[in-house]
Amino acid sequence: MSPNEQIPAAPTSAPRSLAEALRARDDASLARLLRARPDLLGPVPNDLTQLATRAGTRASVVRALDRLDRFTQQVAQALAVSPEPTTYETLETLLPAQEATRVLPKAVATLREQALLWGGDDQLRLVRTARELLAPTPQHPSPTGLGPTIAEATAGISPTRLQEIITSAGLPTTHDGVSAVAELRELFTDAERMSALLDEAPMESIDVLNRLVWGPPYGQVTAQPAAHLRWLLDRGLLLPTAPGTVVLPREAALHLRGGRAHRELEPVAPEVRERAAHRPQVVDATAAAQAYTALSTVEELLKDWDEGGPVVLRAGGLSVRDLKRTASALDCTEPQAAFWVELAYAAGLVASDGEADERYAATPAYDAWLERPPAERWTRLAQAWLAATRTAGVVGGRDGKDRTLSALGPHLDRSAAPEVRHRVLTLLSSLPEGTAPEPESIMERLTWERPSPAARELRTRLAEWTLSEAEFLGMTGRGALSAHGRALLTDVDATPAERAAATARAEKLITPLLPDPLDHVLLQADLTAVAPGPLVRPLADALAVFADVESKGGATVYRFTPGSVRRALDSGRTASDLHVFLTEHSRTPVPQPLTYLIDDVARRHGHLRIGAASAYVRCDDDAVLGEILADSRAAALRLRRLAPTVLAAQVDPGSLLEGLRAMGFAPAAETPEGDVLITRAHAHRTPPRTAPEPVPDGPALPDGTLLDAAIRAIRAGDLAATAPRRTAPAHPGGGELPRTTAAETLATMQAAVMTGDALWIGYVNAEGAASQRVIAPIRVEGGYVTAYDHTADEVRTYPLHRVTGVAELAPDAS
Repeated sequence: MSPNEQIPAAPTSAPRSLAEALRARDDASLARLLRARPDLLGPVPNDLTQLATRAGTRASVVRALDRLDRFTQQVAQALAVSPEPTTYETLETLLPAQEATRVLPKAVATLREQALLWGGDDQLRLVRTARELLAPTPQHPSPTGLGPTIAEATAGISPTRLQEIITSAGLPTTHDGVSAVAELRELFTDAERMSALLDEAPMESIDVLNRLVWGPPYGQVTAQPAAHLRWLLDRGLLLPTAPGTVVLPREAALHLRGGRAHRELEPVAPEVRERAAHRPQVVDATAAAQAYTALSTVEELLKDWDEGGPVVLRAGGLSVRDLKRTASALDCTEPQAAFWVELAYAAGLVASDGEADERYAATPAYDAWLERPPAERWTRLAQAWLAATRTAGVVGGRDGKDRTLSALGPHLDRSAAPEVRHRVLTLLSSLPEGTAPEPESIMERLTWERPSPAARELRTRLAEWTLSEAEFLGMTGRGALSAHGRALLTDVDATPAERAAATARAEKLITPLLPDPLDHVLLQADLTAVAPGPLVRPLADALAVFADVESKGGATVYRFTPGSVRRALDSGRTASDLHVFLTEHSRTPVPQPLTYLIDDVARRHGHLRIGAASAYVRCDDDAVLGEILADSRAAALRLRRLAPTVLAAQVDPGSLLEGLRAMGFAPAAETPEGDVLITRAHAHRTPPRTAPEPVPDGPALPDGTLLDAAIRAIRAGDLAATAPRRTAPAHPGGGELPRTTAAETLATMQAAVMTGDALWIGYVNAEGAASQRVIAPIRVEGGYVTAYDHTADEVRTYPLHRVTGVAELAPDAS
């Protein structure tokens, strides 16, 4: 419940069941219930009785309790150890802190709203299943540390022993065990008499009680207990529950605690503490720079996989070796490489190609993504990350069968991840702009909001990963949420139109902060080129062929080598093309060493020609061929001369090219027609693929349209099930359909058409499913009745032979 929502008032009348309490609610209150507990809608209940039954099932109650904050859970725990029913005043006594008194109405309203508590303030009743889950048992102690009541603890004690206990406690004997238990309970709940009894206790006995009072309330005794223990056993302050085991009764513990259910209450959420404050402009600029780095990293990853990426493991995912190689190529750690790979996968930019030799490769969506402006490319990555349930942080861990979890492999989905990411970023947005929080305070706040032990460890790890991944992605800068990251956040149940508007706002904010691509480089005399910023795509693609990347950072350094120049010539460019390209795109004169390098490699390039014999070498200069044959390094190629200008080899052309290049020659491959074979990188793409669907954390949140329709159907079904009838069914019974003969059904329908009355009918559809409906007949003809169906809220036509019977509604129900 948000702070701005009005707390629902307690019911004015005393309902006798949860179903009656639900009937007293308005549609807005029912909508809040179904939004908080969407599992109740699967499928839509027939009526409010079925909704109440479903709200009390164990699985649904466990799910609802796990999603309560710490104080609301403490309120529910206090209700579970209080009498049934209890009063609001009793609950205040169990939770006496001043802050608790202030926020207690909100916690009680939350429990009522989620159908975990019902009844007025004078008769509060926890749902039976919730009480069973939270009440203390030897196997499942209560978080309050309290034990069973006197009545529960004495269930196995003989009446004779009970009389001995009350006599030792100074009470008169009774005629039966029930009255003896009542006398003992009255003693333990009377503060004055209880204090007088404890004043007589030995100091060692008081020490034992002090050790048990805050839990666990169970202790061990021998067959011959010491005198101070015997004093407690004789007066019922310790009661046996099993051989050798005793327990401190709940009523006695509450007296010793001063009536408090919990040792420490946490009524107020921990504050998110500030770690550092920066100028918002610095934060935004830092985040935008990292956002551009994120785009570059994803591009570099998929460029590395352009001609076919790593092989898909038989069980799915990347091998450890391929992940290490990817991390080396991206110049990052393996966990970071796993994050970038999973991010590209979540955005639908990479997938397996589905071939026999299955590999990972870029999808066609990657090419479309590359053509978009940088701001749009970033928001697509950020939105994919926010919604993804696949969690890169678990890569390298173990699954339930002790198998290693691989990047892009199965079992990486953690359904809570999107909710935790959204919550962490929302907490960051609650701080002043430019303020970075202390990570520990974020974890404390999340633990207070969801204190369930089963979810605590995972949610803490997810929050830690969220903080680091948000920094990698450029959502945050220097630990503080950026303006574009703040704009991208929407409510969990936001509509697609609202999400699109948030995306547009984020793009507008980040666009001015992203660097403009440059169309030039700075050539230097040491055969390097410096790109002082991001390059326009045609220039970046050309340089990737023409030179090797030597270092990255604020500026990228490219190095020209004989191999890189030869690679450019192999792609179909000539030496003059390369000279023109450098002249056009350099802000500095082309250095003479680079000119000499290009001309030298071009002069030797293609002097030797490689073809398929298996393979052959052709050269117009027979002296060069003689030099090759005389070189001992050529032995592995098994060359022999066929003609003065032709050598044959017993290896394939590719191996022959690599071997001669390793010997310092610059051969070129040729086609069967004798032309130079131009080699260009082949961009391998998968067939069209969709991004992986997030695995939801339980049922999806219902939208407004579904909620309205569901509430109308539940109300109409409840009307059909509870409306008073003039004529009773032929076979009365809980939930049975009305039974009338075909003639009676037809006559009643025809009469209702004339009078406009509503009828209660039983109906069996073509699948054999029976239901009760309230209809207002409009027309009866040809064996069918056309009527307005109050249950479905629409006009429908029903075959009369499927109507089991009909009954008129009482005047006040029609």
